[in-house]
Amino acid sequence: MPYVPQYVRRALDAHSERPQSVGDLTYVFTRELEDYRRRRGDSFQTFAEIVAALEQAKDEFRRRVVHPYEQRKCVDEGDCYAPLEQR
Repeated sequence: MPYVPQYVRRALDAHSERPQSVGDLTYVFTRELEDYRRRRGDSFQTFAEIVAALEQAKDEFRRRVVHPYEQRKCVDEGDCYAPLEQR
């Protein structure tokens, strides 16, 4: 949960500071989600849109950043899995 100190929240809200920790980053995400929720109103549709946006952002980050990083490390350091059996 984004339970960061009030002074950190104020700095993040004013955009005078950038997130420096996972808590800060979670707070910024939560702030944006809550703003969207307030503007759109509480409904199944709003909640579905928020969840979909989070899932899409997560999936795209994994596909575009995490997986290529892991592939590069696998080449650099050597694979730890045996190859799949050929049929």
